[in-house]
Amino acid sequence: MSITQEDKQKVMKDFATKDGDTGSPEVQVAILTTRITALTEHFKTHHKDNHSRRGLLKLVAQRRKLLDYLKGNDEERYRTLIGKLGIRR
Repeated sequence: MSITQEDKQKVMKDFATKDGDTGSPEVQVAILTTRITALTEHFKTHHKDNHSRRGLLKLVAQRRKLLDYLKGNDEERYRTLIGKLGIRR
């Protein structure tokens, strides 16, 4: 259900804007997307897990806020990120 530390390190390495980058919006959105994907897979077998569903909704809202922030500050970085992650919008 949750992502491993190795998965998180790989995502950070793939989306970092500079060496050692862990907090840029790109990295945060990529980590959230990985967690959202893992939870979505979890719900395919556990339909009635409403406690985790609430957590999923919070993650989606947090990702949306970060994407809105990125779009407002740098449209090109936003478009690159959603293209790389395959997020529609």
